[in-house]
Amino acid sequence: MIYPYLFYSEKIPHAPVFADLEGAPLVADLSCRNPLLSKMDARDQVRLQRQLENDMAEQGRHWGVAGYLERRDSLLRDCPQMVAEARFYHLGLDVIVPLGTPLHAPLDGTVETAGYEEGEGNYGGYLLLCHQSPLFETFYSFYGHLNPWALPEPGSLFEAGEPFARIGDFSENGNWFYHTHIQILTRKGFDEGYISKGYCAAEDLGRINDLCPSPIPLFRV
Repeated sequence: MIYPYLFYSEKIPHAPVFADLEGAPLVADLSCRNPLLSKMDARDQVRLQRQLENDMAEQGRHWGVAGYLERRDSLLRDCPQMVAEARFYHLGLDVIVPLGTPLHAPLDGTVETAGYEEGEGNYGGYLLLCHQSPLFETFYSFYGHLNPWALPEPGSLFEAGEPFARIGDFSENGNWFYHTHIQILTRKGFDEGYISKGYCAAEDLGRINDLCPSPIPLFRV
């Protein structure tokens, strides 16, 4: 069985990444269609965090999401490598929650790698879980913008529902608003280095489902 059809099986434990999320999320528009992003300093993430918090308060929301395959030219215009390679299509689901919120393993998994990617606009603290079972093909789930001081060691085992990391602050998460970037990698995506690619170019979209399929089925409330 391949991802995401494994979730139809009652034999496979599947837990929320964040416990106790209440109500519907704020659906944040971080695309090039959002006029606010074209007018503000893209690296002023304190301002963006404040804006997201205001939007949630006005709509009575307690958490938020920002989309998979969303095109983000404006948000990434100060990231030289993204601009040079025209990699503007977001390969993760951003889940917006308060600073320090714990993440829980969505499936049984082993920490393949965990560490810190320094630099403005990068991942900061990150972690990759490997999910293996006789019931499905091996695949990986990636989490970025974490607190690097609260990461487990590679090889650590987590059962579905166990906490394994926390949301990082601006100085820890690559200077981004408070969230985690959740990305799925198939074995092929892992082999092609998509652990270090959170965005793709337009010419990659035709095969992206074979490399980094939608993380939305993994994320449950």
